[in-house]
Amino acid sequence: MFHSAIASLARYRLFQRAQKPRGAIDIILWWEARRIPYNLIVGSAGVISSILILGTAFLTERIVGEAIGLPDPPFFAIVAVIAYGVMANICFTVGWIAELVGRRVWGDRAEAFGEIAFTMGTIFSALLTLLPAALILSIGAYSILTREWKH
Repeated sequence: MFHSAIASLARYRLFQRAQKPRGAIDIILWWEARRIPYNLIVGSAGVISSILILGTAFLTERIVGEAIGLPDPPFFAIVAVIAYGVMANICFTVGWIAELVGRRVWGDRAEAFGEIAFTMGTIFSALLTLLPAALILSIGAYSILTREWKH
């Protein structure tokens, strides 16, 4: 199932090259043309994750008495989001650097590297961005389900 989902995602033009790159500039331009869509995808996952975490904090504060998932002070969350965005973009840049190195080392055998690395990197980044929400939701649900109910 995961394989078929990746295969259908890879059919989108965003994840494909229209033509074989002629050199390093073509490779870099192909990647950089995808930086904004990448940031929109990962940023959307971040918004979803933030909404789920805030919702969990709101709910657990009322039921359990503790805002699970909300840092103290909340300013740390803003710093973490900014740092995460910077690191995601550094990792994105490493993608085209790795493709340049791969093409230098393996030549034509690295033909599909860029498309594969961008597709898998985008999927991994989006899932990694959703991971905190999944963890906080799990902890919040556990806290709610295991609390002692007063009659």
